[in-house]
Amino acid sequence: MFEINDLIIYGRDGVCRVEEICTPKISGVDKNRLYYVLKPLYKQGKIYTPVDTKVFMRPIISSEEANLLIDGIPLVQTNVCNERLKVLEDQYKAELNSHECEELIRIIKTVGVKKSENASKGKKLGKTDESYMKMAEDTLYGEFAQALKIPKESVKNYIDERIKWLEN
Repeated sequence: MFEINDLIIYGRDGVCRVEEICTPKISGVDKNRLYYVLKPLYKQGKIYTPVDTKVFMRPIISSEEANLLIDGIPLVQTNVCNERLKVLEDQYKAELNSHECEELIRIIKTVGVKKSENASKGKKLGKTDESYMKMAEDTLYGEFAQALKIPKESVKNYIDERIKWLEN
């Protein structure tokens, strides 16, 4: 069970802070269950979810884990899919739903490769690729920002600088 003020990954909502653990006084809520009251850090609103929910939850990674993942980015293999749109979407959904940082990195790298290939042919990136890359970046950069204690807007630059430093 998580504690108040813990930072967790909650489903596709990204990083959330546990604000309360209680039985909310809201109609329709099971009065015999405990709930987490979660505050998404990069979205509006509050989330009320039973502590025993089936929705994916885990603590955010540590700064050491974030830096190890960043250091390993050059080794993450891309997974370019040139199949039908449905197959592409299923691939991205599976990677996103794994809730693993390495899979989010794979999406970002894969779409980056496709973007470069398309640009060299004078073509634009597809909306599906753009959409899933944005979701992967939002989730990954939010978690890295909290783990590394830097603003979310600085994460991409931090990653680029760290990889450049490692390559020298």
